[in-house]
Amino acid sequence: MSTAVSFRNINRLAIPAIIAGIAEPLISLTDIAIIGNVEENPIEALAAAGIVGSFLSAIIWIVAQTKTAISAIVSQHLGATRLHAVKTLIPQAIYFNLVFSLVIYATTAFFAEAIFSAYNAEGLILEYSKDYYQIRALGYPLTLVTFAIFGVFRGLQNTLWAMKCSISGALVNVILDYMLVYGIEGWIPAMHLKGAAYASLAAQVVMLLMALWFFFKKTPFHLKLSFNINPQLKGLLLMAANLFVRTAALNFAIYLANAYATDYGRNYIAAQSILMNIWLFFAFFIDGYANAGNAIGGRLLGARDYKNLWTLSKKISLYSVIIAFILMAVCAVFYNEIGLIFNKENSVLVLFSSAFWIVLLMQPVNAIAFIFDGIFKGLGEAKFLRNLLLAATFLGFTPVLLIGDYYELKLYAIWIAFFVWMLIRSSALVIYFRRKYLKKEV
Repeated sequence: MSTAVSFRNINRLAIPAIIAGIAEPLISLTDIAIIGNVEENPIEALAAAGIVGSFLSAIIWIVAQTKTAISAIVSQHLGATRLHAVKTLIPQAIYFNLVFSLVIYATTAFFAEAIFSAYNAEGLILEYSKDYYQIRALGYPLTLVTFAIFGVFRGLQNTLWAMKCSISGALVNVILDYMLVYGIEGWIPAMHLKGAAYASLAAQVVMLLMALWFFFKKTPFHLKLSFNINPQLKGLLLMAANLFVRTAALNFAIYLANAYATDYGRNYIAAQSILMNIWLFFAFFIDGYANAGNAIGGRLLGARDYKNLWTLSKKISLYSVIIAFILMAVCAVFYNEIGLIFNKENSVLVLFSSAFWIVLLMQPVNAIAFIFDGIFKGLGEAKFLRNLLLAATFLGFTPVLLIGDYYELKLYAIWIAFFVWMLIRSSALVIYFRRKYLKKEV
C-alpha cells in the first residue's frame, strides 16, 4: 500500500467520507425541513424535532466512539502489517456496541418525558418530543452496530463502502419522509412527526443491512464471537472511555445551548434548531477530511512514518479550510433563502438570520479543529482530546454563555460561546501536534 500523502490518496478517502458523513445530518435536515412546513403546529413540531435530534446526536456521538477507537486500532495494525492480531477484537467490539445500545435504549425511552423536561420543553413541544424520541430511539442498536462496522472500513482505508450505505439510507429517509409525514391520500394516512421518526428508522435498517453485506464480502473479519478476550480490547475500551468523556463534554455544550434557547421561547428554539442542524451539517461535511486524517494518520503512526504524518497535517488542513470558505461563500449568497427551506414563520426567520453570520464566520476555525481532532483520534491521543474538551467546555463555552445570557444576548450568547469553544479547541490541537510530532519528523 502506498504511503505517499498525495492529493489523490487523501481525497480517495475524504470524498466518500464527506458524502457518507453528511448523510446523517442530511437525514436530520430533511426531517426539520419537512416537519417545519407541516400545516399543524409547525413551530412546535420543529422545536421538538430539534430538541430530540440534539439529544439523539449526543447519545450516538458518545456511545459510537468505539467506531473511532476501532478505526484507530485497525489502521495502526494495518500500517504495521499485523491485522491478524485484531481478528477476534472486531466481533467483540461490535457485540459490545450492540449490548450497550440496548441498555441505552431501555433507560432513556422509559425516562423520555423527564429527559426533555430538562431541556425546558413543556406542553405540546414536550408531548411531540416524547413521541418522536420513543420511535427514533429504536434505531440505537442499528446505528451503533453500523458505526462500529464503518470504523472497520475506515481502518482498512476504505470509506467508499460506508458512503454507499449512507447514501442509500439518506435516499430511503427522504422518500419515506414525504410519504409518511404528509401521507398519500387513499393509501397512507398523514403521520406528522411520527412519520419522520419511522422514516429515519427505516433508513437505519437499510444502512445496517448494506454494511453487513460489505463486512462479510469485502473484509478479512467475521462476527464469530471468541470468549478469549483479545489483548487489544482493554486498550480499545480505554480509548473509547476517554472519547466517551470527551464527547459527553461536547454534548453538554450542545445541551446547554438548546436548554437556554428553549427557555427564551418557542421561536428561539425553532431558530436554534435550524442553526444547530446547519452547523452539524457543516461539521460532518468537513469531517470527511478528518476521517481521512484519522485513517491515514493511524496507518502512518503504525509504520512510524513521522515525515509523512507532518505532511498529512499540512495538506489536509489546507483542503478543509478551502472547503470551509466555499461553504461560507455559498451560504452568504443564499443567506436569506436558506432559512425559508426550514420554516416560513417570519418571527423564526428573523432570529435565524440575526445569528447565522456567526455560524458562517467560525467555519475556518471549525475546519482546523475537526481536522486535528480526526488525526489525533487516529494517533490514539484520546486522553489529550478528553482533557481539551473538558477545558474548552467548562472554562470557555460555559462562562461565555452565562455572561452573554446575563447581558440578554440570547442567540448571540449561544453562538459567541460556540465560537470561543472552537477557538480553544483548534489552537490547542495545533500547538500540541507541533510540539509532539514535528520534532519526530526532523
